[in-house]
Amino acid sequence: QVQLVESGGGLVQAGGSLRLSCAASGRTFSRYAMGWFRQAPGKEREFVVAISSSGRRTYYADSVKGRFTISRDNAKNTVYLQMNSLKPEDMAVYYCAARFSIYSEDYYKAAGDYGSWGQGTQVTVSS
Repeated sequence: QVQLVESGGGLVQAGGSLRLSCAASGRTFSRYAMGWFRQAPGKEREFVVAISSSGRRTYYADSVKGRFTISRDNAKNTVYLQMNSLKPEDMAVYYCAARFSIYSEDYYKAAGDYGSWGQGTQVTVSS
């Protein structure tokens, strides 16, 4: 298991940008597929984006495609979520998640696929 700590959340106006970071502990971060999920008040946690352990494959929810970009730096044990053109409906607590992956090109879209979660970081978008 890895320990995950998110950062970078905050308040932004609609149309603005934020970059979230998720720092992982441990020496085997490069073997973990990563994902970002979000949960708005009164709603279920939803998938945002996933990235394979290699970083070569990604998968985005339709709601963020073209606006959000996931990337990872395995040397820094960190995964990033660049969020542009933010909308009020993007407002939520954002969580990063990790799953040990045997295959370097696999990514995972279901919350139940992940074994490690961060504490979350709040993103607030004002209209």
